[in-house]
Amino acid sequence: MTIPQWVRERYGLMPQTDVEFTERDGMVVLTPLASASKHDRADLMLAGLRGSAQKSLTTDEIMQLTRAYEDD
Repeated sequence: MTIPQWVRERYGLMPQTDVEFTERDGMVVLTPLASASKHDRADLMLAGLRGSAQKSLTTDEIMQLTRAYEDD
């Protein structure tokens, strides 16, 4: 199921967030489960990115790319 980006951003729904669907007053309500904290979900997301950078870039080159992105 695809949850719209504005909903994910507003309510902090990170990848791997467990949710529960319930029906209330004729509407479907999506509730994030409290089993994983936001910190845990962020750790999962970062773990998926770990090791994905190109090793041919130096730290200075990476910092230059970061600064170039901030200027946009």
